[in-house]
Amino acid sequence: MQDILVVEDDPQLGPALRRGLTAEGYRVELVRDGNTGLERALAGDHALIVLDIMLPGLNGYRVCAALRSAGLRTPVLMLTAKDGEYDEAEGLDTGADDYLVKPFSSVVLLARLRALLRRGTTATAGRSVLRAGDLWVDLTLHRAGRGPVEFALTPKEFAILTCLARTPDHPVSKEEILDEVWDPAYTGGTAIVEVYISALRKKVDAPFATHSIETVRGYGYRLTNRDQPR
Repeated sequence: MQDILVVEDDPQLGPALRRGLTAEGYRVELVRDGNTGLERALAGDHALIVLDIMLPGLNGYRVCAALRSAGLRTPVLMLTAKDGEYDEAEGLDTGADDYLVKPFSSVVLLARLRALLRRGTTATAGRSVLRAGDLWVDLTLHRAGRGPVEFALTPKEFAILTCLARTPDHPVSKEEILDEVWDPAYTGGTAIVEVYISALRKKVDAPFATHSIETVRGYGYRLTNRDQPR
């Protein structure tokens, strides 16, 4: 069963989409504004996103652009009451995969969704994105961030974050990090790991109200899979 996120504020259309897609065997999450849609898209593991353009808060264009900037490549089908080639071009330029003008039939909608799901499966084959809470690490593109905010990481910082993100909520020792990230010829101690963790926290945690990298005293570090207040 595949998960679909529907971001639609219309009080009739939103629930109707949820009922119709659920009847077709999909798991459907429905939200009604752009800000919540962006949060749920980044935090969830949806196979596809159905995104209205005219939304309270962030509009669909801005939501889609933020998702693509964050490295999320989940297929996006945009819905709009507008009809024109410039509107369609704007939606596709922000990273949408397809575009459907209201009103539309359920037959057309389902055909478009099936095509995008097939395309998404092919496009993401061999690609891996690690997630822990709102933090994401794209191993293919060598990018990482929290929500829509992308970090500017050095290669070693990225490698350390990847090491922690592979087992969220489980501690990783300083020695394990040293073995995985540093050259075997390195003969220094684990103090160098502490230096890099400190630098990594300034980028990964300092700008946010919650933290993700925890210290496990006497052992190493753990990347939390949930929001922790600072």
